Amino acid sequence: MTRSRIAAIDVGNDSVKANFGKLESELYIPNVIARDLEDRPVIGIEDLDDKDPLDNLHIRVHSPALAENNAIYRVGNLAAKSDNSTELDPGSSKSEEDQTLVMLFASLAMDSVANKDANPSKNSVVEANYTLGTGLPLREVKEGKDVGYRSQLLGSVHQVEFLVTPKYQGMKVNIKFDEVKVYPEGFAAFVNLVMDNDLTIINKDLIDKQILIQDIGGLSTDIAVIRNRNVDDDKAQGFNLGVAESLEQIREEILTKHGVELDSRRDVVDIITRKNDRHHIMVRGSRTSVHDITDRILLELAKKQYRFLRNVWQKNSQSEICYFVGGGSAVLKDYIKTLNNKLDGFNIDFFEDENESIWMMANAYYKLISDFVRKSEKENKKKEAAPQSK
Repeated sequence: MTRSRIAAIDVGNDSVKANFGKLESELYIPNVIARDLEDRPVIGIEDLDDKDPLDNLHIRVHSPALAENNAIYRVGNLAAKSDNSTELDPGSSKSEEDQTLVMLFASLAMDSVANKDANPSKNSVVEANYTLGTGLPLREVKEGKDVGYRSQLLGSVHQVEFLVTPKYQGMKVNIKFDEVKVYPEGFAAFVNLVMDNDLTIINKDLIDKQILIQDIGGLSTDIAVIRNRNVDDDKAQGFNLGVAESLEQIREEILTKHGVELDSRRDVVDIITRKNDRHHIMVRGSRTSVHDITDRILLELAKKQYRFLRNVWQKNSQSEICYFVGGGSAVLKDYIKTLNNKLDGFNIDFFEDENESIWMMANAYYKLISDFVRKSEKENKKKEAAPQSK
């Protein structure tokens, strides 16, 4: 029997962040896909295996959970270079999009082939069993979509075949789930704030406080109200507004004004958040500021996000602090801080380490699914140790 491996995967609107096993491996893949042909042309095909698989991820995905079964995709960095690449559209539900599943299966398949020595392999087919911890926006969990999402994954075999991919060309991975836990993203963020990887409380000050967590994603924003160590389902709110539309707008205006076509929203995020030369691009070899474009568009979005915060805080006046998390928070941090200083002066906090904010959900899912596995193993040992009735 194949041993079940822990996977904690955050299929974010910008990228997939995943932790595996005992945290010995992780994956980061931009959430971009592009439909493709089976035999994609490659310059220097004889040197294919010298390239990074993550930059050349080319797969066929077979799963009964997909609306378009057996389709072929470029994924991640390779897809971003394609003319027909797609990113999740504003207003879409993460739980109902093929793209979410394609990214999920691709990340599991990449982990499986990298870890294939631990999995029985027959005729280039890797059998991989996972215990998965993942999540959905609060809005979708409140609508009950987590139930359907979980059932799509359980009870079926999902196959990923590597096509023109370095090192793994011709390999197939059969993915099975022994268990799937789908957590509301707001609660996951709270767990990550107050507990370490062993579920030991590290932030006692927050445990019994009423706090808000504003998770700004690519397509949506969730504000969780945490009281008595749980998400208050009635008070939690989800909004169909993230950073994706604004990033797209920046991309379009840069093309119109400077004639520079950026491959994807990921490139815009890089321009806004990188350490050096922020808000600058190269135009015909010259370093050029796009601050006028980024500032105007991001400030407008920050105002809308701030209104969300103000409205939720008014309805939950005894809240003590709001934590901003998610990739969108990293993009809007400076703008929201400036607005807050000028206006209400709420007690808000961001993670100065942008990487910590971006990886928060994946880390939280890892803590939660690891705790589930520990408790299950303990329960099984108890049952095995109990005397059998005659």
